[in-house]
Amino acid sequence: MRLLERSPDGELRLTPNLTKDIPPYAILSHTWGADDTEVTFQDMMSGTGREKLGFEKMQFCADQAQRDGLQFCWVDTCCINKDSSSELQEAINSMFRWYQRATRCYVYFSDVPTHLVSRHEWEPYFRGSRWFTRGWTLQELLAPRSVEFFAQGRRLGDRDSLLYEIHEVTGIAIAALQGRDLAQFDMEDKFQWAMSRETSREEDWAYCLLGIFGVFIPLIYGEGKEHAVSRLFEVISKREETGM
Repeated sequence: MRLLERSPDGELRLTPNLTKDIPPYAILSHTWGADDTEVTFQDMMSGTGREKLGFEKMQFCADQAQRDGLQFCWVDTCCINKDSSSELQEAINSMFRWYQRATRCYVYFSDVPTHLVSRHEWEPYFRGSRWFTRGWTLQELLAPRSVEFFAQGRRLGDRDSLLYEIHEVTGIAIAALQGRDLAQFDMEDKFQWAMSRETSREEDWAYCLLGIFGVFIPLIYGEGKEHAVSRLFEVISKREETGM
């Protein structure tokens, strides 16, 4: 995996692609804006990313990581070279583990107003956030050891302090939110957690569940959601039959 490193003067740079000796890192969970607003791997290579709106999220993640004693962080928009199909495939199949291994996960809400001070004021916006409707954020909620929620930089709480609110919004079992091994939950339960979620590319609805089920499949963009889900279901069923 490739990480963002924050230099002492606050500059962000990408590390080489690391295969071992990966340092402790924070990881960002967010909803994407328009494609032309997000900082890509190519933007980081050319040094043009700072001008984009999405750079604010990257800077927040790196600054918050530093406050938490971490020099490195990971942001999906720029740490994956999506022009490389092999790198993209490896990243998607590894994503759950990357979130799982992160020292901290920061959820960045762009649709919760920052001027609302009391929990009574901001909680309805929290519950209604687009973040809870996206497919990829399901694993980003469940995989990490630590999940903290921020409204554009202001800390709202964490997965523990907002446990029952998250349960009510998502329908995810309390035990799963508290870190119980996902292998202990039925296949039907996991599919139900994802049922109302959406992804920009239809096949991603199946691919974003790979880590939830602990399986791996090749990515075939263009196959359609139905076929992707069918392949996912086939792999899950075979694993359950063999007990592996």
